[in-house]
Amino acid sequence: MKTFFKTVLILMILAIVGVVAIIVHHYNDIRFDLDKVVHYNPPLTTQIVDRKGRLIANLFDKEFRFYAPFEELPPRVIEALAAVEDTLFFEHIGVNFDAIARAMVKNIASGKMVEGGSTITQQLIKNVVLTPERTLDRKIKEALLAIRVEQELTKEEILERYLNRAYFGHGYYGIRTAGLGYFKKDLDRLTLKESALLVGLVRAPTFYDPTKKLEFALGRANSILQRMYTLGWISKEELDQGVEEVPKIYDDTLSKNVAPYVVVEVLKQLKDMQDLKSGGYTIKLTVDLDYQEIAQEALIYGYEGIKSRQKDKDNSTLNGAMIVLENQTGRILAITGGVDFEKSNFNRATQAKRQPGSSFKPFIYQAALDFQFSESDLLADIARTYEYVLPGGKRKLWTPKNYSSSFNGIVTLKYAVEQSLNLATINLVESVGFERIWQMVTHYGFTDVPKDLTISLGSFGVSLMDMSRAYTLFSNYGTIMEPMLIDSITDIHHREVRFNEKATKITEARQAFLMIDLLRNAVNKGTGRRARVKGIEIAGKTGSTNGNVDAWFCGFSPTIQTIVWYGRDDSSTLGRRETGGVTSAPVFAYFYDKLLKKEPGLQRRFAIPQGVYQRNKDNEIYYYTDISYPKEDQTFNQQLID
Repeated sequence: MKTFFKTVLILMILAIVGVVAIIVHHYNDIRFDLDKVVHYNPPLTTQIVDRKGRLIANLFDKEFRFYAPFEELPPRVIEALAAVEDTLFFEHIGVNFDAIARAMVKNIASGKMVEGGSTITQQLIKNVVLTPERTLDRKIKEALLAIRVEQELTKEEILERYLNRAYFGHGYYGIRTAGLGYFKKDLDRLTLKESALLVGLVRAPTFYDPTKKLEFALGRANSILQRMYTLGWISKEELDQGVEEVPKIYDDTLSKNVAPYVVVEVLKQLKDMQDLKSGGYTIKLTVDLDYQEIAQEALIYGYEGIKSRQKDKDNSTLNGAMIVLENQTGRILAITGGVDFEKSNFNRATQAKRQPGSSFKPFIYQAALDFQFSESDLLADIARTYEYVLPGGKRKLWTPKNYSSSFNGIVTLKYAVEQSLNLATINLVESVGFERIWQMVTHYGFTDVPKDLTISLGSFGVSLMDMSRAYTLFSNYGTIMEPMLIDSITDIHHREVRFNEKATKITEARQAFLMIDLLRNAVNKGTGRRARVKGIEIAGKTGSTNGNVDAWFCGFSPTIQTIVWYGRDDSSTLGRRETGGVTSAPVFAYFYDKLLKKEPGLQRRFAIPQGVYQRNKDNEIYYYTDISYPKEDQTFNQQLID
């Protein structure tokens, strides 16, 4: 007998040693995993919003999640969760031994693992660290970790991690994400039934997905409400009201990208942010969704117009783009890089380089005005032939002509801009001096500019963003503003980084106003007539390239600048008579007509800076400054414009 007890004792000791050894072994396996739970740092969705805080797009990688700290978790959500998942959550040490015992009885009776008896803490560990497999080995690890987690974290911290880690179906991670996604409500606005419905998704999010199986989801929620009532956590009245309620369910896309060309540019500008799609940032843009919507509508309006006029052509490569910004700040209000992002995500507003044609001429004329030319100076609009020596010694003749193929003899500088006369512009370049003009053009910020007279007619490639930047020289009275898309970036700790406006002064405001007047005249009387908008002054310039390959209108009101372009992606012709004045100017007018209905308070007239004078000659009003006296008459009466 003594030998028997001794043997039993030895076996018990060995068993205890074995259990201890197993525990030590598993603890060594899991002690490094504890950190993952204690310092839980999940990927968070970044949101892009417009200047008024309206959502443009959600950016995320694999998990679409908005984080909710414990203080934002409604008590009813916590009660519903505890009722269905872990009634004794606030009493146990991480493991509920009674629940485990009940589960073991059921598992033995069924001959397989059918119930785990897991607490909320154990479920959190399983989701963050361990695999979902139901094995004894995993359950031991889970239990050990649960006990350690409860020693490191408060119950509130565990709940916070659990409800932010949990998957609620439909791509939603975290309860705040699910509330916004399914109900378009933040947590503090959820009803009791909505809270129960969300909590019910955790166990089987696909099976209870309310966008596909609403009846099952409601049934699950009702059973949770009944459990809460049985526990005495809600009243009979609350139970009855909850059971009767049928919440409105939304089935939205996750990205909600309402301005894809804008988002493409944001991603390009922030490409060096490694956690852009996981850091939970709020990126506030300068874009205004009202402007964006009108710009896209206007672009499609012009696109359909071209198709209706060019029915005999293959219009599969036809496209357009538009950029709208504030004159005085350079803040971009709208970017449309094409008529249909789903068909082509190539952003023609920022990525395409096209010849600007005559829309480049204002830079030639601004340089001339700053070199003491005036609006009333006379230019020769006559044909000339130029000879070039190409690399290799071959000679080439160039005989430019006006769009109308005629010439006008002697004209004023103002008339040359109004009618977009090529020959007068080329002769002006020679009068000022090509080297001077070329240096000024590069000073304005244009790059890869050929060093020959063809630049007079916009013979090199620029993007719409290039032209948007450059045209602020005129719209902002002599100071170029860098186009600005991102206003600020705020992280999850509410730390904000603001982006600053960048300005480069090129000429005096009074000198730039002379160009504004010339461009205003081009709209009122010249090639830009179709850009006129009733009730507001518009200044701008048309642009067409050889063979009607590109059609531009670059213009502005006293506060808003808009660049419009149409062309074909294969650089073939737009079609007969598809010029900047016919194709793009009406789109510009369409945009401003719609915009004035949204923004009736926009400034309507251009301000005239100090130091600007005017005179009337031959029934035409000419403006000048002390730099740009008319050359033909220095003795006329001056009238100062206040």
